[in-house]
Amino acid sequence: MALDPLATVADLAALGLPIADDETTVVESYLATASAAVRDAAGSPISQTTSTVKLEGEPTQRLRLPGSPITGVTSVKLDGKAVTDYRLVSDRLWRHGGWGGSDGPSEVEVTQIHGLPEVPADLIDLVGRLVAGALASYRAEDGGASLGTQVVTSERIGDYAVTYGGDGLATDMELPAYLRERLAARFGGGMSLHRSR
Repeated sequence: MALDPLATVADLAALGLPIADDETTVVESYLATASAAVRDAAGSPISQTTSTVKLEGEPTQRLRLPGSPITGVTSVKLDGKAVTDYRLVSDRLWRHGGWGGSDGPSEVEVTQIHGLPEVPADLIDLVGRLVAGALASYRAEDGGASLGTQVVTSERIGDYAVTYGGDGLATDMELPAYLRERLAARFGGGMSLHRSR
């Protein structure tokens, strides 16, 4: 099941970005793309959802769950067999007997409830800014040339001249490295092996 975008057309209007009726479809696409970029950088769905993840179990007592924050666990299977002798503590499952199998690593399947019940205002703003950049490119009426990220590195007014330079980003929807790092640190990074239900 796909998650709703982290921001809405109404959020964009509240941020001061009016959307014309004929732009709604493209803006909704931009909202989905920007939300996916932010979620990818965070390594978390951010919005509250239920997911089933498969993890490699080790003999240690604590098993870190991806997709912070984890608010609940509804089922746990160790090598295909249900287990109930665990506790959820700080985004980790604790189990006295550990998570390893008798002959090495095991497979632990966890169905968890995770993410935030409400999207934080700063992330709504971030998605809105990504969409605003893409929408400015869309509105530029230059035959699509501005759909790629272009940064003006110099401009001269007399006998007009402008120089564009790349900043390493391919599109308006890419997040710079420092933002990716901040989001990964904030949400715990790496939601690999993620399967939504």
